[in-house]
Amino acid sequence: MADVQTGVILVAEAMDSQEDSLKPTPAIRAAAFSVHIFTAFGGAVALLAMLEAVREHWAAMFQWLGVALIIDAIDGPIARRLDVKNVQPNWSGDVLDLVVDFVTYVFVPAYAIVASGLLLPVAAPLLGVAIIVTSALYFADLRMKADDNHFRGFPALWNAAAFYLFLLHWPPLWSTLLVAALVVLTFVPFHVLHPVRVVRLRWLTMSLIAIWALLGLYVLQMDFRVGTGVTVVLCAIALWVSFSDALIRLVKSFA
Repeated sequence: MADVQTGVILVAEAMDSQEDSLKPTPAIRAAAFSVHIFTAFGGAVALLAMLEAVREHWAAMFQWLGVALIIDAIDGPIARRLDVKNVQPNWSGDVLDLVVDFVTYVFVPAYAIVASGLLLPVAAPLLGVAIIVTSALYFADLRMKADDNHFRGFPALWNAAAFYLFLLHWPPLWSTLLVAALVVLTFVPFHVLHPVRVVRLRWLTMSLIAIWALLGLYVLQMDFRVGTGVTVVLCAIALWVSFSDALIRLVKSFA
C-alpha cells in the first residue's frame, strides 16, 4: 500500500513539474504584454491626430492616422506569433483592438468630417452623431465579418471616407449626401473586401493597397492638391475594395 501511495505522489510531482515547465517564462510574458502596449499606443497616436485636427492641420492629422493604421496592421500578426491570447489570458487583445480602432477609424475622422466645413452646416452635427452611433453599433455586431472575412456593410472606415472627402472636395451638398449614404450602408448586407484577410485575389489586392499607400502619402505631402490622374486611381482602388465581391459574384452568375 505504501508503494502505491509513493507511486501516486511521484506521478503527481512529475505532472506538476511538467506543468511548471510549460508555463511561459517572465520574458515571454513580458514580450506578450508588450504587444498590448504597442496596440494601446494606437490610441495615443489618435490623440496626436486629434490635436492636429483641432488646429485644422488636416494633412498632419491623416499622417498620424496612417501611423495608427500601420500599428493596427502589424500588431495582430505579432500577437498571434507570440500566442499573446494564451500567454496573457487576463488581457483581451480583441477588446483593446476595438477600443483603439474606434478612436482611430471613427471618432477622430468623425470630428474632422464635422469640423472641416465639408458638409452642410445644418447637417454636419447630425451626421457626426449618426457616424458615432452607427459605428459603435457596427463594432458591437458579431456578424460584422462574413465567413470569407469580407466585411458586412460599410465597415465604419471613416478615416478612409474622410480622406476621400478632403481629396474630392465636393460641394457641401454632395459630401453631405455621400456621408448620409455611408451611414445607411453600414447596415446594408453587401460585402466589402478586407484587404489583408480575404484570400481570393490577395496578390492583386495587396498590390493595389501598396499603390494606394504610396499615392496617399503623395496626396498628404501635397496637402490634397494633386492632379486628376492621382484622384482617379485612388477612387478606382476604393471602388475595387468596396464592390469587387459583388462584381465577382455577378460575373460568376453569368458564367
